[in-house]
Amino acid sequence: MPEVTINHREKAHALLKADADKILRLIEVQIENLTMPQCPVYEDVLDTQMFGLSREIDFAVRLNLISEIEGKALLENLEKKLNILHEAAQNSL
Repeated sequence: MPEVTINHREKAHALLKADADKILRLIEVQIENLTMPQCPVYEDVLDTQMFGLSREIDFAVRLNLISEIEGKALLENLEKKLNILHEAAQNSL
């Protein structure tokens, strides 16, 4: 595999990971400062962000920049972290 292709794959994975991290931080701030997880605004933000990330991942998979398995792993990892945040917020009520 040419080095350029490897660099593009690494960069795509890093960018998608960074976007997932941004979503996590956004939701952390929202839980801590703005709204509770039961709030429709919270749900709308989460749904919109997750949908956008899933579309980015789908695009990268279609370009062969990441594998479908890598894409699913990114989403699953973010979902696990978000579930932990949600549970922590629920327990603090």
